[in-house]
Amino acid sequence: MIQRLNLDVRCEQVRDYANRIAELKDKKEALVQQMITLSKNRKEYMVLRSIPGIGDSTACRLIGEMGDIRRSQNAKQLNAYAGIDIMRYQSRNTQYRDRINKRGNKHLRKLLYFMVCAMIMKKKDKPNHFVDYDYQLKTQPQRKPHKVAIIACINKFLKVTFQLLTHGILYDYETALS
Repeated sequence: MIQRLNLDVRCEQVRDYANRIAELKDKKEALVQQMITLSKNRKEYMVLRSIPGIGDSTACRLIGEMGDIRRSQNAKQLNAYAGIDIMRYQSRNTQYRDRINKRGNKHLRKLLYFMVCAMIMKKKDKPNHFVDYDYQLKTQPQRKPHKVAIIACINKFLKVTFQLLTHGILYDYETALS
């Protein structure tokens, strides 16, 4: 009898948790739609949406995490803000492997990492230069490891995005090839 009562209480708790999760998912979807509505008229949103592999939610999140692009004077400052600039340690005859410094915005870095990974997975549907660059890095005679290639693609993405946003140009794969 007591075990059945405990089981009923646990089932009720599970139902409550499931309902709460469903409510939170609905609230998240409503917030994403609100972000998209607020961003639709912005120049940055249109430029980011022109890049293959970037959807509505990702474009809004990138705008939110990067902030005003005019704060950066060049793409290197944007890389430093994201925390993917190279940290070198060298002392006389000793030189350690290069690493990213990770001092920047960790949310932006995580968003960029998963965004580039998604672009690579969808490479057949929507070609872009970042996927081509990843393929190039992985087919060189000295093949780059996966994460090194991803960070290199993020670096290239930030450079291209900085130029597109500062000049107000939409991304076009065919135009950039010529």
